Amino acid sequence: MDGNGRWARHRGLPRLKGHEQGAANVRPITEECVAQGVEFLTLYAFSTENWKRPGEEVSGLWILLGNFLELELPTMMKNGIRLRTIGHTHELPEEARQKLSATIAATAENKALTLILALNYSSRTELADAARSIAEDARSGALDPATITPDAIQSRLYTSEYPDPDLLIRTSGEMRLSNFMLWQLSYAEFYITPKFWPDFGKQDLRAAIAEFHKRERRFGGI
Repeated sequence: MDGNGRWARHRGLPRLKGHEQGAANVRPITEECVAQGVEFLTLYAFSTENWKRPGEEVSGLWILLGNFLELELPTMMKNGIRLRTIGHTHELPEEARQKLSATIAATAENKALTLILALNYSSRTELADAARSIAEDARSGALDPATITPDAIQSRLYTSEYPDPDLLIRTSGEMRLSNFMLWQLSYAEFYITPKFWPDFGKQDLRAAIAEFHKRERRFGGI
């Protein structure tokens, strides 16, 4: 969800105002995903690198997350949205962790859409964690190194219970992955839009999905 800060700067507003507008945009996009039959939506909300930002901005983001969860819970329940997370969420401020846990529990039985928030997420850290888990099992004798396959690695990723993404949408025109799902996006289709995230609306999502359906996906075959 890139471009919140630039959206605010172009309007002469504080960066947090951009993040507020970006958070508000999650509701219409998730509702449109439900309408389109999308089963899994992952939003890259906070990377491990984002801790480098000014402390005031980072603190404001966690307050914004808590407010978002409280405000959007009725909408999640109404639309059958199940909330999950990936990343080192145990390192988040306590209040944010508590609100996340409460919302995850409240929405656990919802079936229409799984909304995954990537919080304090780093794909390189995810891969390192998977490698560490495999190494520990190999050292203890619980795993034969000769049996390590791509599936064995996949099973140790944060996303092991979810399918790999079919479509990556990158807002604000950036042309890089930014340490996001480096393993899982191996065969995903990319859709790049110059629009900042707060301006990315339902019609833009429909256009991205329509473009996805035009792609010929061969997964390395003919």
